[in-house]
Amino acid sequence: MFEQTFKNIDDVLRKEAGCTTELDYTEQTSWLLFLKYLDDLEEERAMEAELLGKSYEFILEEPYRWSYWAAPKLPSGDIDRNHALTGDDLIEYVNNVLFPHLQGFKQRAASADTIEYKIGEIFGEIKNKFQSGYGLREALELVDELKFQTQKEKHELSHLYETKIKNMGNAGRNGGEYYTPRPLIRAMIRVVKPKIGDRIYDGACGSAGFLCESYDYLRQGKLTTQQLRLLQTGTLFGKEKKSLAYVIAIMNLILHGIDAPNIIHTNTLAENLSDIQEKDRFDVVLANPPFGGNERKEVQQNFPVKTGETAFLFLQHFIKILKVGGRAGIVIKNTFLSNSDNASRALRQQLLSDCNLHTILDCPGGTFIGAGVKTVVLFFEKGNPSDSLQGMPLFSQGKSHAEGMATRKIWYYQLDPGRNLGKTNPLNDEDLQEFVELQATFADSDKSWSVDVADIDWETCDLSVKNPNKAEETALRDPQEILDEIAALDAESVEILAGIGGMLMVD
Repeated sequence: MFEQTFKNIDDVLRKEAGCTTELDYTEQTSWLLFLKYLDDLEEERAMEAELLGKSYEFILEEPYRWSYWAAPKLPSGDIDRNHALTGDDLIEYVNNVLFPHLQGFKQRAASADTIEYKIGEIFGEIKNKFQSGYGLREALELVDELKFQTQKEKHELSHLYETKIKNMGNAGRNGGEYYTPRPLIRAMIRVVKPKIGDRIYDGACGSAGFLCESYDYLRQGKLTTQQLRLLQTGTLFGKEKKSLAYVIAIMNLILHGIDAPNIIHTNTLAENLSDIQEKDRFDVVLANPPFGGNERKEVQQNFPVKTGETAFLFLQHFIKILKVGGRAGIVIKNTFLSNSDNASRALRQQLLSDCNLHTILDCPGGTFIGAGVKTVVLFFEKGNPSDSLQGMPLFSQGKSHAEGMATRKIWYYQLDPGRNLGKTNPLNDEDLQEFVELQATFADSDKSWSVDVADIDWETCDLSVKNPNKAEETALRDPQEILDEIAALDAESVEILAGIGGMLMVD
């Protein structure tokens, strides 16, 4: 219903000199969608109040409402051309009147969990990149065709918006930065099994894929009004450092049905772990933290294990912020399992000691489009302090590394979809079906096996994926060895031919 409208909006954006990439297209579409959504929401609330005989106080005053400046209408429903700004007048209004007013909501809002605060936060982070008022006018009228009134309309819009996020993630940057494959997220959720009443957290939420998919998972079945309210207001929490990703996360959750998403625009790693209290903890953590980054020394001081690797800092944060008994599914690069540096080894030891690392999913290359590294997913539950030996590594205490461990056995699954994954052949839900089914009972198969923690070399704490059920691949020969053999065979051939030639001459 709305697919062609989205394509037409992209066509308008491609003509804009200020918009050159998929990231720009998504950013500009996002603020337009947000203001249209907000106008529809306000109109809906005003009508509900009227039916109840109550008055409704609009969040936006009339001059700043979509229906006033973006799409003023005649009684016939057509755009009122006499009042619709265009050209330089429109750009002047948006840049110098509308955006500054919306940015001010952050200071005027009662608290950070209100939609007023989100308005101020969003428009304090993005800029209007339309340079042509005529192009912006065309985009406004296209966006005005989109409707947010029914669940069916919101569902289609959320699907189209997800496609934009996916395209953005594949647009020449690290695909994992903005887009985690949804089939992988859904499989992770099915393993972690969040439930109504759990507080679910992603401290590096990006486009909020984990939170949106968790919402869809928990939304299934019949919910009471109280459960639905809890799901929309007290279940999903996220933090995001980057401005564009923050804006997209807000819009993505709104399109999934959450009016005022609990997303905070902050650098999660700037928080000191020692400041986290019980009230700050969560039941479920689902995340794909950025890897390959390099945090400053002052940020590293917030963590017991000092390292510049962003993903390793996030892993410490996630362990700390989980409640005892809390469950987690974390994507991390596969070299974490075997790196020999002190930070990696200490983190693996902490994970085994403090948490029950029950499952490791080994993902094939190409799972993340555009990402050059292979990844694994760590599934664990946080143990009781009495179930683990905290502080210095166990071998330093003169005790067996299996003694008092929260982790006793790790179940591995090596995902092999039987094809090369790529942009035109991405991961799908069917690829992960067997993993989810076998994981429920930690069953052994050609692709799955278990490792007893007592059998792990605690000095190296190597958790590498080594499938005992898979025949060892024949090692590739050294190219020089092959060339030498070819040369030797050629020489032998020359010698044989010379011999044959000599025999023929004798005859």
